[in-house]
Amino acid sequence: MMHDDHDTKNYIKTATSIIPYGKHYVDEDDIAAVANTLRYGNLTQGPKIPEFEEQVAAYVGAKYAVVVSSATAGLHLSYIALGVQAGDAVLTSPITFVSTANAAHYCGGRAVFADIDRSTLNLDPGEVTKTLADHPDIKIEAPDLFPGSTAGIAEISAVARSAEKYVVEDAAHALGATYPSGAKVPSCGHSDSTGFSLHPVKSIAAGEGGIITTNDDAIYKSLLRLRSHGINKLDDEYINTHLAFTGDETNPWYYEMASIGYHYRNTDIQISLAQSQLKKLEQFLEHRRNIIRRYEAELAPLEHIAAAQATNHQQSANHLYPVAIDFEGLGTTRLTFMNNLKKAGILTQVHYIPVHLHPFYAAQGWQADMFPQSMGYYNTALSLPLYYGLTDDDFDFVISCLKRTLKPSGLSN
Repeated sequence: MMHDDHDTKNYIKTATSIIPYGKHYVDEDDIAAVANTLRYGNLTQGPKIPEFEEQVAAYVGAKYAVVVSSATAGLHLSYIALGVQAGDAVLTSPITFVSTANAAHYCGGRAVFADIDRSTLNLDPGEVTKTLADHPDIKIEAPDLFPGSTAGIAEISAVARSAEKYVVEDAAHALGATYPSGAKVPSCGHSDSTGFSLHPVKSIAAGEGGIITTNDDAIYKSLLRLRSHGINKLDDEYINTHLAFTGDETNPWYYEMASIGYHYRNTDIQISLAQSQLKKLEQFLEHRRNIIRRYEAELAPLEHIAAAQATNHQQSANHLYPVAIDFEGLGTTRLTFMNNLKKAGILTQVHYIPVHLHPFYAAQGWQADMFPQSMGYYNTALSLPLYYGLTDDDFDFVISCLKRTLKPSGLSN
């Protein structure tokens, strides 16, 4: 088995023959960690959150980590902490999930887009430079590390820094990835803050959840307040001192909300799972790299299909494995191709529908032809199965079906 270094008898299998594009892995250690919290610990606002924050910060090499309810919440709070408001814009990629752009609108600002580099699938530094010049209201550059890759991120960040813009990395896919320097994502060497996801199909799972990392004391304190209703935290001074103190003694029941905040906390139950998963992260990452190596070897001689992302697989967290397929050259459509694989029990997906195509953004004047590289990628994209529980037999079956589907006689038109 590809993960024979782990006790496979602990693997909790779903009773299905379907092979999805992504899937969580939970073993008995994970279940025991959650059960222990349910039996003996706080269900929320207990010790697991700060413990995990310290563990993550130490693992990635960042000064601070802040647990939140989702990666989307993390982006929202990061944008607020850096001052995004009405009249401000956040620059991001069309090839990301909608939340990277949407979080700008949550703050009263707006999203603007720059095209991707077709080889890295991340923002093109040259296009970023042009977009910054065209939109002086941009306050933050928010590159997506798609799909866990750091390719080009240092250059993209340098462009923003030279224009005196903040950088918030959307690293939802990228926990455990490394930059070319060897530093881990999200250590914030190229950003003011970085957010990643604890969704089940990401590097590690908490059910739902996210983490923001930063090396900036002010951002850290702001994030702590914002995630919990805006209530004072750490060394914040009380404003209503006549209510906060009796004589020289602090009233133990007292707290203050000096500015608006949100309920973006996570629970000790969920973070107990994430803590257990973090211990296996390096193992998860290596297994994904092994699958990528096998895909590269198997797909290299085939026509009409190639890796969509040409670089950085050994430094990437490899959340997804997107390929580029010449559907027109095959004489078929993406729908037919996906349905043929689905009939065999293999579920594929497309990551992502370019954000500027969604009606909300199209109504703001964004048009499909504005970003030709993003559209070129999207029109050929398909994500193949990639997850820790994918066995050798599963992989061989996927490749066999894929090869058959790539032959004209294997297609149902």
